[in-house]
Amino acid sequence: MRAARNIAIIMLLALVVAFLPGGGNVASGILTTLTLGFLAAISFFVYTLARENRFTLDTLSDGNRALLYGGIGLITLLIAGTDEFFDTGGGTLAWILLLGVSVAAIWRVWLDAKSY
Repeated sequence: MRAARNIAIIMLLALVVAFLPGGGNVASGILTTLTLGFLAAISFFVYTLARENRFTLDTLSDGNRALLYGGIGLITLLIAGTDEFFDTGGGTLAWILLLGVSVAAIWRVWLDAKSY
């Protein structure tokens, strides 16, 4: 029964996109809504993780804390600028490189925090 309901919802959305004028705009709106929901879920996860590990974050050295927050901030900016980065091949390579640098920075801080 649940699967039939989910299939009916998908079919209804497909009908809206296919036959109503401006259906492409509706599809874009739905995609934007889903993307914002996904980003809100990630934000809530990061907030909960930070709240649960408040003591560990407070005991980090200033350099490690700056490295951690810088890595998280860079990932946030990469998510915000994904469309602009992916317009060119060089931008795509830069995006991948910067993401790797951010993950490496966060990984280094995590390893330092686990060693205490």
